[in-house]
Amino acid sequence: MNNLFRGLIAGYGAKKLGGGCFSTVLIFVLLWVLLGQCGATYDPNDYPQDVPATVSVETAPAAAPATALAPAQ
Repeated sequence: MNNLFRGLIAGYGAKKLGGGCFSTVLIFVLLWVLLGQCGATYDPNDYPQDVPATVSVETAPAAAPATALAPAQ
């Protein structure tokens, strides 16, 4: 998210939700951080690789040969 729009949205929200000076600043910082997470992408390669998989993948049974399904001539 563009920092200008992020700041405007966080400032507007802090003005509406904040009661006093200190709470307005806290709400602005909170909204700024939360809006910074919008559109963030997470790389699946960042996760640890040594964790074992919890789902086991079973192999499918071998398919029957195509000649077995064809009618006899």
